[in-house]
Amino acid sequence: MVASWVYSVFDWSGYGPLQNFVGLDNFDSAFRDPLFWNAFKNTAIFAAFAIFVQLPLALIVAVVLNDNALKGRNVYRILLFLPVVTTTAVVGVVFAILLNPSGGPINEFLLSREFLDRPINFLGSTELALPTVLVIDMWKGIGITIIYWLAALQTVPGELYEAARIDGANKVQQFARITVPLIVPIGIVILLLTFITSMNAFDIIKVMTDGGPNGATDIVQTYIYRYAFDPEGAPQFGFASAVGILFGVAVMLLSSLPMLLRRRRRTQIGPAPTNGDER
Repeated sequence: MVASWVYSVFDWSGYGPLQNFVGLDNFDSAFRDPLFWNAFKNTAIFAAFAIFVQLPLALIVAVVLNDNALKGRNVYRILLFLPVVTTTAVVGVVFAILLNPSGGPINEFLLSREFLDRPINFLGSTELALPTVLVIDMWKGIGITIIYWLAALQTVPGELYEAARIDGANKVQQFARITVPLIVPIGIVILLLTFITSMNAFDIIKVMTDGGPNGATDIVQTYIYRYAFDPEGAPQFGFASAVGILFGVAVMLLSSLPMLLRRRRRTQIGPAPTNGDER
Protein backbone atom coordinates (compact mmCIF):
# COMPACT_ATOMS: atom_id res chain seq x y z
CA MET A 1 0.00 0.00 0.00
CA VAL A 2 2.86 2.36 0.77
CA ALA A 3 4.58 1.48 -2.49
CA SER A 4 1.42 2.21 -4.47
CA TRP A 5 1.88 5.92 -3.67
CA VAL A 6 5.23 5.73 -5.44
CA TYR A 7 3.89 3.69 -8.35
CA SER A 8 1.06 6.17 -8.87
CA VAL A 9 3.41 8.90 -10.13
CA PHE A 10 5.10 6.65 -12.70
CA ASP A 11 4.00 5.26 -16.03
CA TRP A 12 4.89 1.71 -14.98
CA SER A 13 3.73 -1.64 -16.26
CA GLY A 14 4.67 -3.55 -13.11
CA TYR A 15 7.86 -4.93 -14.65
CA GLY A 16 11.34 -3.46 -14.67
CA PRO A 17 12.65 -0.32 -12.96
CA LEU A 18 10.66 2.83 -12.23
CA GLN A 19 11.96 5.25 -14.86
CA ASN A 20 9.10 7.13 -16.56
CA PHE A 21 8.05 9.71 -13.96
CA VAL A 22 4.72 11.34 -14.92
CA GLY A 23 3.79 13.19 -11.74
CA LEU A 24 0.04 13.58 -11.35
CA ASP A 25 -0.80 12.54 -14.91
CA ASN A 26 -2.24 9.19 -13.78
CA PHE A 27 -4.62 10.96 -11.40
CA ASP A 28 -5.59 13.42 -14.12
CA SER A 29 -6.27 10.56 -16.55
CA ALA A 30 -8.51 8.87 -14.00
CA PHE A 31 -10.50 12.06 -13.42
CA ARG A 32 -10.94 12.48 -17.17
CA ASP A 33 -12.03 8.86 -17.79
CA PRO A 34 -15.84 8.49 -17.89
CA LEU A 35 -15.44 4.76 -17.23
CA PHE A 36 -13.85 5.58 -13.86
CA TRP A 37 -16.80 7.76 -12.89
CA ASN A 38 -19.20 5.05 -14.06
CA ALA A 39 -17.40 2.56 -11.79
CA PHE A 40 -17.41 5.09 -8.95
CA LYS A 41 -21.15 5.66 -9.44
CA ASN A 42 -21.88 1.93 -9.29
CA THR A 43 -19.76 1.60 -6.15
CA ALA A 44 -21.73 4.45 -4.59
CA ILE A 45 -24.97 2.66 -5.52
CA PHE A 46 -23.74 -0.43 -3.67
CA ALA A 47 -23.03 1.70 -0.60
CA ALA A 48 -26.38 3.50 -0.77
CA PHE A 49 -28.26 0.22 -1.20
CA ALA A 50 -26.50 -1.26 1.84
CA ILE A 51 -27.24 1.78 4.00
CA PHE A 52 -30.81 2.59 2.94
CA VAL A 53 -32.13 -0.92 2.21
CA GLN A 54 -30.00 -3.59 3.86
CA LEU A 55 -29.43 -1.73 7.14
CA PRO A 56 -33.11 -0.97 7.99
CA LEU A 57 -34.27 -4.35 6.68
CA ALA A 58 -31.73 -6.10 8.90
CA LEU A 59 -32.97 -4.06 11.87
CA ILE A 60 -36.58 -5.12 11.25
CA VAL A 61 -35.56 -8.79 11.02
CA ALA A 62 -33.41 -8.45 14.14
CA VAL A 63 -36.35 -6.97 16.10
CA VAL A 64 -38.49 -9.96 15.08
CA LEU A 65 -35.74 -12.46 15.99
CA ASN A 66 -35.16 -10.71 19.31
CA ASP A 67 -38.73 -11.40 20.43
CA ASN A 68 -38.75 -14.15 23.06
CA ALA A 69 -42.23 -15.18 21.92
CA LEU A 70 -40.89 -16.31 18.54
CA LYS A 71 -40.50 -20.07 18.49
CA GLY A 72 -37.41 -21.49 16.78
CA ARG A 73 -35.73 -18.10 16.55
CA ASN A 74 -32.25 -19.63 16.90
CA VAL A 75 -32.93 -21.78 13.83
CA TYR A 76 -33.92 -18.68 11.87
CA ARG A 77 -30.76 -16.93 13.00
CA ILE A 78 -28.61 -19.81 11.75
CA LEU A 79 -30.40 -19.94 8.40
CA LEU A 80 -29.99 -16.20 7.87
CA PHE A 81 -26.31 -16.33 8.84
CA LEU A 82 -25.38 -19.32 6.65
CA PRO A 83 -24.88 -17.23 3.47
CA VAL A 84 -22.33 -15.07 5.34
CA VAL A 85 -19.99 -18.02 5.88
CA THR A 86 -20.51 -19.36 2.36
CA THR A 87 -17.71 -18.62 -0.09
CA THR A 88 -18.70 -15.64 -2.22
CA ALA A 89 -17.31 -17.17 -5.40
CA VAL A 90 -19.50 -20.23 -4.87
CA VAL A 91 -22.55 -18.01 -4.29
CA GLY A 92 -21.80 -16.13 -7.49
CA VAL A 93 -21.40 -19.29 -9.59
CA VAL A 94 -24.58 -20.88 -8.18
CA PHE A 95 -26.71 -17.80 -8.80
CA ALA A 96 -25.26 -17.39 -12.29
CA ILE A 97 -26.50 -20.92 -13.04
CA LEU A 98 -29.87 -20.32 -11.40
CA LEU A 99 -30.43 -17.10 -13.34
CA ASN A 100 -29.22 -18.41 -16.70
CA PRO A 101 -31.79 -17.47 -19.38
CA SER A 102 -31.04 -20.73 -21.22
CA GLY A 103 -32.43 -23.44 -18.98
CA GLY A 104 -31.80 -21.74 -15.64
CA PRO A 105 -34.14 -23.06 -12.91
CA ILE A 106 -35.56 -19.63 -12.04
CA ASN A 107 -36.50 -18.78 -15.62
CA GLU A 108 -37.83 -22.29 -16.19
CA PHE A 109 -40.03 -22.02 -13.09
CA LEU A 110 -41.39 -18.61 -14.10
CA LEU A 111 -42.07 -19.81 -17.64
CA SER A 112 -43.76 -23.00 -16.47
CA ARG A 113 -46.10 -20.97 -14.23
CA GLU A 114 -46.77 -18.57 -17.13
CA PHE A 115 -45.44 -15.58 -15.20
CA LEU A 116 -43.21 -14.84 -18.21
CA ASP A 117 -43.61 -15.08 -21.96
CA ARG A 118 -39.87 -15.37 -22.57
CA PRO A 119 -36.77 -15.84 -20.38
CA ILE A 120 -35.24 -12.86 -18.60
CA ASN A 121 -31.51 -12.31 -19.00
CA PHE A 122 -30.95 -11.06 -15.45
CA LEU A 123 -27.17 -10.75 -15.72
CA GLY A 124 -26.98 -9.87 -19.42
CA SER A 125 -29.30 -6.87 -19.33
CA THR A 126 -27.88 -3.42 -18.67
CA GLU A 127 -31.07 -2.53 -16.78
CA LEU A 128 -31.32 -5.68 -14.63
CA ALA A 129 -27.71 -6.73 -14.03
CA LEU A 130 -26.90 -4.21 -11.29
CA PRO A 131 -30.19 -4.63 -9.34
CA THR A 132 -29.78 -8.41 -9.55
CA VAL A 133 -26.25 -8.35 -8.17
CA LEU A 134 -27.30 -5.87 -5.47
CA VAL A 135 -30.04 -8.20 -4.22
CA ILE A 136 -27.74 -11.25 -4.26
CA ASP A 137 -25.00 -9.34 -2.46
CA MET A 138 -27.52 -8.23 0.17
CA TRP A 139 -28.75 -11.81 0.63
CA LYS A 140 -25.13 -12.86 1.07
CA GLY A 141 -24.24 -10.23 3.69
CA ILE A 142 -27.42 -9.29 5.54
CA GLY A 143 -26.89 -12.02 8.13
CA ILE A 144 -23.90 -10.29 9.71
CA THR A 145 -25.81 -6.99 9.87
CA ILE A 146 -28.66 -8.80 11.63
CA ILE A 147 -26.18 -10.16 14.19
CA TYR A 148 -24.88 -6.63 14.80
CA TRP A 149 -28.42 -5.34 15.38
CA LEU A 150 -29.25 -8.27 17.67
CA ALA A 151 -26.23 -7.41 19.79
CA ALA A 152 -27.43 -3.80 19.97
CA LEU A 153 -31.00 -4.77 20.84
CA GLN A 154 -29.86 -6.98 23.69
CA THR A 155 -28.25 -4.00 25.41
CA VAL A 156 -31.69 -2.43 25.98
CA PRO A 157 -32.92 -3.26 29.53
CA GLY A 158 -36.09 -5.35 29.51
CA GLU A 159 -37.46 -3.35 32.46
CA LEU A 160 -37.99 -0.38 30.16
CA TYR A 161 -40.31 -2.40 27.92
CA GLU A 162 -42.22 -3.70 30.92
CA ALA A 163 -42.71 -0.16 32.23
CA ALA A 164 -43.82 1.01 28.77
CA ARG A 165 -46.37 -1.84 28.51
CA ILE A 166 -47.77 -0.90 31.91
CA ASP A 167 -48.14 2.68 30.66
CA GLY A 168 -50.08 1.38 27.64
CA ALA A 169 -47.40 1.73 24.93
CA ASN A 170 -47.81 -0.60 21.96
CA LYS A 171 -44.98 -2.34 20.05
CA VAL A 172 -44.49 0.51 17.61
CA GLN A 173 -44.33 3.11 20.37
CA GLN A 174 -41.88 0.99 22.35
CA PHE A 175 -39.68 0.66 19.29
CA ALA A 176 -39.79 4.38 18.47
CA ARG A 177 -39.51 5.76 22.02
CA ILE A 178 -37.23 3.18 23.68
CA THR A 179 -35.41 0.94 21.21
CA VAL A 180 -34.29 3.46 18.60
CA PRO A 181 -32.92 6.15 20.98
CA LEU A 182 -30.96 3.58 23.01
CA ILE A 183 -29.36 1.78 20.06
CA VAL A 184 -28.42 4.88 18.07
CA PRO A 185 -24.79 4.99 19.39
CA ILE A 186 -24.23 1.35 18.43
CA GLY A 187 -26.22 1.90 15.25
CA ILE A 188 -23.69 4.48 14.07
CA VAL A 189 -20.93 1.88 14.40
CA ILE A 190 -23.10 -0.66 12.54
CA LEU A 191 -23.63 1.95 9.83
CA LEU A 192 -19.88 2.35 9.48
CA LEU A 193 -19.28 -1.42 9.33
CA THR A 194 -22.05 -1.88 6.76
CA PHE A 195 -20.68 0.93 4.61
CA ILE A 196 -17.16 -0.50 4.64
CA THR A 197 -18.46 -4.00 3.83
CA SER A 198 -20.45 -2.64 0.87
CA MET A 199 -17.18 -1.42 -0.64
CA ASN A 200 -15.98 -5.03 -0.93
CA ALA A 201 -18.18 -6.36 -3.74
CA PHE A 202 -15.32 -7.29 -6.07
CA ASP A 203 -15.60 -11.06 -5.73
CA ILE A 204 -19.34 -11.34 -6.36
CA ILE A 205 -19.16 -9.05 -9.41
CA LYS A 206 -16.01 -10.65 -10.80
CA VAL A 207 -17.63 -14.07 -10.72
CA MET A 208 -21.11 -13.11 -11.92
CA THR A 209 -20.68 -10.30 -14.46
CA ASP A 210 -17.02 -9.21 -14.54
CA GLY A 211 -18.30 -5.64 -14.59
CA GLY A 212 -20.56 -6.14 -17.60
CA PRO A 213 -22.67 -5.87 -19.55
CA ASN A 214 -21.22 -2.66 -21.01
CA GLY A 215 -19.96 -1.54 -17.63
CA ALA A 216 -23.41 -1.75 -16.00
CA THR A 217 -21.96 -3.51 -12.93
CA ASP A 218 -18.41 -2.20 -13.12
CA ILE A 219 -17.14 -0.96 -9.74
CA VAL A 220 -13.88 0.70 -8.81
CA GLN A 221 -12.27 -2.58 -7.74
CA THR A 222 -12.99 -4.30 -11.07
CA TYR A 223 -11.85 -1.14 -12.86
CA ILE A 224 -8.51 -1.27 -11.00
CA TYR A 225 -8.16 -5.02 -11.59
CA ARG A 226 -8.74 -4.60 -15.29
CA TYR A 227 -5.85 -2.15 -15.69
CA ALA A 228 -3.42 -3.81 -13.27
CA PHE A 229 -3.89 -7.54 -13.63
CA ASP A 230 -6.17 -8.27 -16.58
CA PRO A 231 -5.32 -5.69 -19.24
CA GLU A 232 -6.27 -5.90 -22.90
CA GLY A 233 -2.83 -4.54 -23.75
CA ALA A 234 0.16 -3.72 -21.56
CA PRO A 235 -0.52 -3.53 -17.80
CA GLN A 236 -0.87 -0.02 -16.41
CA PHE A 237 0.17 -0.62 -12.83
CA GLY A 238 0.97 3.02 -12.15
CA PHE A 239 -2.44 4.16 -13.35
CA ALA A 240 -4.18 1.41 -11.36
CA SER A 241 -2.27 2.47 -8.24
CA ALA A 242 -3.42 6.07 -8.72
CA VAL A 243 -7.05 4.95 -9.00
CA GLY A 244 -6.62 2.81 -5.90
CA ILE A 245 -5.34 5.80 -3.95
CA LEU A 246 -8.23 7.99 -5.11
CA PHE A 247 -10.72 5.34 -4.10
CA GLY A 248 -8.99 4.69 -0.76
CA VAL A 249 -9.01 8.38 0.15
CA ALA A 250 -12.71 8.66 -0.80
CA VAL A 251 -13.61 5.66 1.37
CA MET A 252 -11.59 7.03 4.30
CA LEU A 253 -13.34 10.40 4.09
CA LEU A 254 -16.79 8.86 3.83
CA SER A 255 -16.03 6.38 6.63
CA SER A 256 -15.18 9.24 8.96
CA LEU A 257 -18.68 10.74 8.67
CA PRO A 258 -20.44 8.23 10.98
CA MET A 259 -17.79 8.73 13.65
CA LEU A 260 -18.18 12.51 13.36
CA LEU A 261 -21.93 12.07 13.79
CA ARG A 262 -21.35 9.96 16.89
CA ARG A 263 -18.96 12.52 18.35
CA ARG A 264 -21.42 15.32 17.60
CA ARG A 265 -24.22 13.40 19.30
CA ARG A 266 -22.07 12.90 22.40
CA THR A 267 -21.31 16.62 22.43
CA GLN A 268 -25.00 17.50 22.19
CA ILE A 269 -25.91 15.10 25.01
CA GLY A 270 -23.06 16.33 27.20
CA PRO A 271 -21.35 14.55 30.07
CA ALA A 272 -23.28 12.60 32.67
CA PRO A 273 -24.41 14.81 35.60
CA THR A 274 -22.49 14.62 38.85
CA ASN A 275 -24.17 14.30 42.26
CA GLY A 276 -24.15 18.05 42.69
CA ASP A 277 -25.82 18.58 39.31
CA GLU A 278 -28.61 16.01 39.61
CA ARG A 279 -31.20 18.65 40.40
